[in-house]
Amino acid sequence: MLKSVPVEKSVGMVLPHDITEIVKDVKKGVAFKKGHIIRAEDIAHLKQLGKDNIYIISLTASEIHENEAASILARCLSGRGVEYLNDPAEGKIALKAGLDGLLRINKQSLYRFNMLGEVMCATLHDNTPVEKGETVAATRLIPLVAPRELVAEAERIALSSPPVIEVLPLQKVQIGLVITGNEVFYGRIEDRFEEVLRAKAKALGSEILLVRRAPDDKGVIAREIGECIARGAELIVTSGGMSVDPDDVTREGILAAGAIDVAYGTPVLPGAMFLSGMIGKVPVLGLPACGMYHKITVFDLVLPRILTGEKIGRHEFAELGHGGLCRNCKVCRYPICNFGK
Repeated sequence: MLKSVPVEKSVGMVLPHDITEIVKDVKKGVAFKKGHIIRAEDIAHLKQLGKDNIYIISLTASEIHENEAASILARCLSGRGVEYLNDPAEGKIALKAGLDGLLRINKQSLYRFNMLGEVMCATLHDNTPVEKGETVAATRLIPLVAPRELVAEAERIALSSPPVIEVLPLQKVQIGLVITGNEVFYGRIEDRFEEVLRAKAKALGSEILLVRRAPDDKGVIAREIGECIARGAELIVTSGGMSVDPDDVTREGILAAGAIDVAYGTPVLPGAMFLSGMIGKVPVLGLPACGMYHKITVFDLVLPRILTGEKIGRHEFAELGHGGLCRNCKVCRYPICNFGK
């Protein structure tokens, strides 16, 4: 129940909710926080904020205030790797990454949650690399007061399946890199793949264990992949030789090395001729030549997911088509862009 009191007669009253102040291009934030005891000197400021009346809220047992609701919603939405400060501001709680990792969103549960209408949760895109402390989502009750059963139903939805919001840590693995192609193997051109892939691996906390080179010979490629695994590589990356040219035989070499569950070809540009498979328990990724030329490719979309332990196959590739076209911006801001989202 709501009862209004003219603001001029509200001195000594306790505010039942935060009051927001917005100044264009300057600020948006809490001017008066819930629980503030109104003073005579506050009256003019409150009127400037459009508050001619102050409301007294009397909740029944079946009703819930926005701040209590926000605490419940934040708790039930948060999975591993997510943290938050249980101190609602303007009825809202921000959820933050508790570690550097990969953001995972249970999109179906999030959809069902938001279909309730009077609760909300907004997130970053699924599979976005995030840093510790980065805001990944926010939630709130939309009205000031709502039925408790509404919030209870939101809680049931959020807890009925895998967590709605998680940040997964990236495994730190030893990578075996097999660089293929006669032009590199015989020293006709300088290899540039190694420096690129070393930097990408380091940025994700992994490292290149060893680098092997092979000509355009599927038998030699298979042998070098096997050598990497024998020496302890936990992930194999091959570079080059993935196109449709008859002398590009890296894919055949990967198959000859024993790869299974192989998916070749993605609806992503750059990176259409990318490959993913498994050799025993070791993932193998075949990177086409675009990985040397373009700053960001399908490799950057897939590698963090591999490092969370996810297996990437045809289904996962097919999903990447929506958002799989890179804009090739003059200044790359990935992952703060639509690529792969």
